[in-house]
Amino acid sequence: MPPLSAGPQHHLRGILLIVTAVSIFAIMDTTAKYLSQTYPVPAIVWYRYCFQALFMLVVLGPRMKLDLVRTRRPGLQVTRAAVLALSTLIYFSALSLMPIAEAAAITYLAPLLLTAFSVLLLRERVSPATWVAVATGFVGVLIIIRPGGEVFRPAALLPLATAFCFATYQLMTRQLAGIDSSLATLFYSALVGAMLLSFVVPFYWLAPQSLFHGLLLAMLGILGSVGHFVLIRAFGHAPASVLAPFVYAQLVSVLILGYLVFGDFPDRWTLLGMGIIVASGAFVASRGRR
Repeated sequence: MPPLSAGPQHHLRGILLIVTAVSIFAIMDTTAKYLSQTYPVPAIVWYRYCFQALFMLVVLGPRMKLDLVRTRRPGLQVTRAAVLALSTLIYFSALSLMPIAEAAAITYLAPLLLTAFSVLLLRERVSPATWVAVATGFVGVLIIIRPGGEVFRPAALLPLATAFCFATYQLMTRQLAGIDSSLATLFYSALVGAMLLSFVVPFYWLAPQSLFHGLLLAMLGILGSVGHFVLIRAFGHAPASVLAPFVYAQLVSVLILGYLVFGDFPDRWTLLGMGIIVASGAFVASRGRR
């Protein structure tokens, strides 16, 4: 893996990789929304984590062996994975009830929440301008969900809950950085998620109704694994401060996929709210880079 200081050429490679990764995640979200028309959400999430764990065992198990499960913080790994599984369950529920672009945009409040959590819990210091950006991001969310208005749907609160869960998950991920390997951390996410959902899925079980659906359910886990592998490679080529603004390329992907697959396209107010969230997140990322 090249050093982070390798120069602009490697930074460009990292940017291309992270755009690829978030595009893969957009395809995964679109697939989950499509499947939610037929299958209960807990079953979809269970399939997603089971196939991811199996895929990683097949691909990485022979090479990594016990390193795939070696950890110095087992309690933190399990807690982090449980929060991620809850986040996925809530988010896939949101996707089943509302347009994918709106749900994805609201969850992008997570990086702004992470900034707030870092100040409150880790005693990190941020500038007043960063706090303004965080508050502005909340305004963008309010424009999208428009509480109290005629277009408000309670389902819009689900991606908001997802953002809170995901910010907590990211905070714990930061605590694991440099302690456990990123691939072991990724495997624990899949393994613990599959195990926890196994207690719930018997009440929602529905076998694949066709070979095509079976392939899509398996693809959820494979897309999750490949997307995270590419994401890890991206951060090997460029620092987080360079890559963070390009994470928002996922919104472009979900806008296109939402329109092509489901015929959904946000209205002008939703687009305004999405733009505000993106601008706020990009500003916070640029402040972190400085």
